[in-house]
This record gives sequence, C-alpha cells and structure tokens, in this order.
Amino acid sequence: MTEGEVARLLNEVELESLEKEIERWLDLSLKENPLLAGFERDSDEPVGESRWFIRVLGEEKDTFTLRFMLRQRMLHYETYVMPAPEENKELFFENLLTRNRKIVGATFCLAEEDAVFLIGAIPASTVQPNELDRILGTLWTAVEQNFKSLLKIGFASKFVEKKEHK
Repeated sequence: MTEGEVARLLNEVELESLEKEIERWLDLSLKENPLLAGFERDSDEPVGESRWFIRVLGEEKDTFTLRFMLRQRMLHYETYVMPAPEENKELFFENLLTRNRKIVGATFCLAEEDAVFLIGAIPASTVQPNELDRILGTLWTAVEQNFKSLLKIGFASKFVEKKEHK
C-alpha cells in the first residue's frame, strides 16, 4: 500500500462497504468473543461520520464502552478510562506518559474536564477484521493493565479509607 493510498479520501461506495465490514465483525465478535457485551450504531451520527458504541466486559474495570468513528480517511477509536485525578496529579500524569510508551496503537490523553481517555486511529483503507481484533485487544489490555493502579494514584485517599474501615 502506498502512502497516497493510505491518505486518500474514500468514496461513498467504499465507506458503505467498510461500514458493512465493521458491522459483520461486530456481529461475529458478539457471538464468539466473551469480552463483548453488545454494540449499537449511534443514531445521532454527524454528517460524514459513522459511529458505533461497543460495550466491553472487563475484570479490573467491570465494563467500558469503546467508540469507533469511521470517517473518509480514518477509523478513530477511543474509550473513557476514568475521571480527572483528585490528588497526586503530577505523579498521575507522569505515570500516564510513562505508560504510553508501552502501548502500541493507542495513547492515553486528557479530554473534557481532564478526564482520561485512551485513543487511536488507523487509515480507513486498512480496516479489516484482524485489525479490528487488534484494536479491541489493545484497548482492552491497556484498560485492564492500567485502570486499578491509576485509580490508586489519582484517588489514593479513597483506597486508604477502605482499608481503615475493614
């Protein structure tokens, strides 16, 4: 695939084909992958974007929602990880930056009200079932491996209180 191929705008037919491929992958994954609890197409999509909300089951974080946003050039994906830290902010943000080095295909970032998200994107022309599997696995693993330890840094006093009440 050439650089021009990756960057080009997809036409309506190509976008519709990709939407159907993502839907097929979601349908199959829901049947075969115990991590998926459900999905729905966003009924309030902006013009030029197709969106899906994918409910995922976790262990450290019980459930979370992945959002896929297909545009003419890219498939963007994200998940909300946690609210802004209430304490130890410098250590928390330093930790996020360090953890970013270990994740391939996604990045921790701050969004509205400094909430922590995990985001990424791939060229729309590279969307295939194995790539969607990789994205799901990357996001699930990153959330599961980091959620609890980030909570303990950003909300440390809440964990101390729980220990004292036992």
